[in-house]
Amino acid sequence: MALIHLKGTAIIFSITVLFLAVVIGSCKSEKKVYQSSCDVNITFKKVSFSKLIDSIDAYDHQYIEVDGTYQEGKEESALFNDSLFVDHSSSHALWINFSQDCPLYLTGTRTGLFESNDGGFTRISGKDITIRGKIDVKHKGHLGSYRGSIDRVSLVKL
Repeated sequence: MALIHLKGTAIIFSITVLFLAVVIGSCKSEKKVYQSSCDVNITFKKVSFSKLIDSIDAYDHQYIEVDGTYQEGKEESALFNDSLFVDHSSSHALWINFSQDCPLYLTGTRTGLFESNDGGFTRISGKDITIRGKIDVKHKGHLGSYRGSIDRVSLVKL
């Protein structure tokens, strides 16, 4: 009789664990992807932020995909390394040059990244993002204080 009770308890425990795993897994939201029709036939080179900053001259005029933390503010539109162990000054960051020539829309909609929706704007400052664009080492952003810039931004994944 005790053996049957233990098997029943084990089954209930397993079902509870499975239920919790499904609930927790469903709490994770899907990443929002904003894309442009610019450069759709281009192959983007995935590169780590650290490697890009260390070897930026080698990536000049190349189309890349990189992850980082986006910061915006007064005279700031920049991508920083999301690591806690590196220099986060502007000299180790990339200026992000969003352009009206390459408008970014939420995949499957006509909702733009910089349009008001649901009573507000999409907040991207302080968030980890994936971004695609073209590296320009000559354009160094506001006051020339950044390592380079990313132009022709054609994807932002939040």
